[in-house]
Amino acid sequence: MAKNQLKKIDFNKLIGKIGRILYAAVFVFLITIGGLVAVSVLNIPGNYKLFTVQSGSMEPVIKQGSIVVVKPFKDYKKGDVITTKEPANPKVSLTHRIVNIKNKNGKIFYVTKGDANKSPDTEERFKENVLGKALFSIPYIGYPVSYAKTRDGLIFLIVIPATLIIYSELLTIKNEVRRLLKEQKKRKLTAKEKVELKIGEEEIKAEKGIKKLWNRLFKKKNV
Repeated sequence: MAKNQLKKIDFNKLIGKIGRILYAAVFVFLITIGGLVAVSVLNIPGNYKLFTVQSGSMEPVIKQGSIVVVKPFKDYKKGDVITTKEPANPKVSLTHRIVNIKNKNGKIFYVTKGDANKSPDTEERFKENVLGKALFSIPYIGYPVSYAKTRDGLIFLIVIPATLIIYSELLTIKNEVRRLLKEQKKRKLTAKEKVELKIGEEEIKAEKGIKKLWNRLFKKKNV
């Protein structure tokens, strides 16, 4: 009987440990994706930019779905992997390797080609349309980053998990406040515990306010 109880306790500890690992993994994932989305949208020091590779034209050097870290330079040479914007649609970018450089009437053009493609690109790239040279890539992380930029992706990858994490933290705070309130009846709390209790009570008030606002919005939406 004692052995069975011991096994059960060990199993519960294992489940708790796995839960904490998963929680930490989700938290790190959210921070990583959120950070990469922010960096890909905002300007960061050094003019570094992030772009998602949507095709496999640069495989095996750059995998489809990779994030490419790009930095602009004054000049580019043959063999450099560059990211250029499409003149017709500046939101669309292309990351290919320079296979030739041309000078027409004082203007520099780059002939580019995907490593996996048999022939060079039909369109030559103006130097002014070059966004930068690819420094390195991170495979496959571009898929969730691109999805997170969409409305559904923002909801499912950022908003919902972040809400669950915040709610979990609030529950932890609430349980700690209840414990301190019970302790307060038994003994005098330390100065640190009093501060923790005060902060916890404020957190509970904030949680109630959020719940009221959520219920109002939800009711209005269903009317």
